[in-house]
Amino acid sequence: MDHGGSLGRARALFPDAPLPFVDLSTGINPHSYPLFDLPATSLSRLPEAGRARELTEIAARTYGAPSSANVVAAPGTQILLPCVASLARPGKVLVLGPTYAEHARAAAIAGHAVSEVNDFAALVEADLAIIVNPNNPDGRIIERDRLLALAAKLRAKGGLLVVDEAFMDVSPREHSLAGDVGQGGIVVLRSFGKFFGLAGVRLGFALSDTPTIERLEAQFGPWAVAGPALEYGIRALADIRWQDDMRASLANASVRLDALFGRFGVPVAGGTALFRYLSLPDAACLFSALGEGGILLRHFADRPAVLRAGLPGSENEWKRLESALAGWASRRDDGTREMAR
Repeated sequence: MDHGGSLGRARALFPDAPLPFVDLSTGINPHSYPLFDLPATSLSRLPEAGRARELTEIAARTYGAPSSANVVAAPGTQILLPCVASLARPGKVLVLGPTYAEHARAAAIAGHAVSEVNDFAALVEADLAIIVNPNNPDGRIIERDRLLALAAKLRAKGGLLVVDEAFMDVSPREHSLAGDVGQGGIVVLRSFGKFFGLAGVRLGFALSDTPTIERLEAQFGPWAVAGPALEYGIRALADIRWQDDMRASLANASVRLDALFGRFGVPVAGGTALFRYLSLPDAACLFSALGEGGILLRHFADRPAVLRAGLPGSENEWKRLESALAGWASRRDDGTREMAR
């Protein structure tokens, strides 16, 4: 599957594009948490259990989980998807879509019969319901009280609600279910790499009631998270000032990006502070035009009228995006005038 972020694929699609590519095809923060010198032991020794506990304690405080006993760390959220899907016996899985396609794939691998639905109310019929909140790629938010009501109905029949909060760090956090996982029947997934801009560290978390966390920990065994990931997770998750400052910076950048797209007649239909959701009939033309200019957006083969755009990371990238948009708009307007003749 194409998930964005592949520069090799970009070069194959646009072999004559100027380099380096401005990669706006992911929702990863272009302003990463500051790099620092790692202790040599994080590479030369097996990860210490005490250090792993420290990470889950800090994660619990930062995300708002009841305690560290409600958190398990993993080498990326992606690894968690089939593990979480296997918590439920093979049955009926409903995914609120359209959304991140890996959830459906992971549930199918775990033996479930998987369907994507567009109606939130239909999720009550599931044995395992999956919601991405805020949604990727359109940024849709499902309110916390609606999620809790659904969780209660599923729990009453032995079902499970999984909420992927990969982009909740830059969204209205009052709608997070992190503080509610102790009720049971809820699993919340949190991504580290997106907000902190350190996707290569491969770190993610599952939040749930204690018995479920123990089941997941048993699947992973010891040393699940690498030493360098432990060090970055501990420091970054504890740095609340950096997080608050970054949220404000990203919010300003998303407003700037909306204004830039608006200048050239590109409608922004949604998104989060880490990505914008574009909906326009000639989305394929825009994707190609920007790609030829070395600007890579995220396109969707099954939804040809939409695109997702991440944030430029430097003033030079902003200028390149502006120039590419101006070139596309000029060609579009020339074509419109020609048709009018």
